[in-house]
Amino acid sequence: MPKAIEKQHYVHSHGMPSKGKILMVASSPTVSKQTGWPIGFWAAELTHPLRVFQEAGYDVELASTSGGSIEMDGYSNPQDDSGYSAGDVVSLGYMQLDWFNEMLAKTKSITDVSAADYDAIFLVGGQGPMYTFRSNHELEKLFASFLETGKPSAAVCHSTTLLLEARDSTGKLLVEGKTWTGFADAEEEFADQAVGMKIQPYRIEEEARKLTNTTFKVAKPFSSYAIADGNLITGQQQNSGAAAAELVVNQLSAQHT
Repeated sequence: MPKAIEKQHYVHSHGMPSKGKILMVASSPTVSKQTGWPIGFWAAELTHPLRVFQEAGYDVELASTSGGSIEMDGYSNPQDDSGYSAGDVVSLGYMQLDWFNEMLAKTKSITDVSAADYDAIFLVGGQGPMYTFRSNHELEKLFASFLETGKPSAAVCHSTTLLLEARDSTGKLLVEGKTWTGFADAEEEFADQAVGMKIQPYRIEEEARKLTNTTFKVAKPFSSYAIADGNLITGQQQNSGAAAAELVVNQLSAQHT
């Protein structure tokens, strides 16, 4: 008779017992009013942090602004004809896995999740958040509930648009007195030039610099750059997702020691 084994909950990576659960939030599919393109989340901003979290031993649950199936931005798909993200082997690898595709097809709505059930939150960027995250009061409240209870609260690239308006329970902007980053004006300019049109309805850096008592910083365009100011963690763009995720893991590790 085979020896009985105790059933244990594992993450999908390396057979490591789970250390906890992290909530990732992506944009539901929408259409850009600027370009007419179908838009959603940026693949690398989901997969690269996901790899960091799983390899560190954390379970990940994925929610979206409306729930249900979500779609990656075309240019972020490593199999897209444009070849723009052809080198993104991390996303390509995840795309071969049934459970990953099922996760994209069956996301929870942000109205059906509670901060109490997770150790951290990570907002996935992409083109969709410029429409689905901005002025989204449900998402603002959810993110603030993580931040105010001391849990690592991260946003990367265009998902940082949420921080332009999100406030805490006292009505204060979450970024007041904080140093943070997000998609840079120089990066928007590069993207606009590459496709020959203005892609976004507004620019995060430009809007952030209008806010008082906050510091918005950017590094060299498309470099890996992430900032932790207290438990608020932000990453500049798609090449910064893993760095931001590592800051989340570092804070969780420090909390559990």
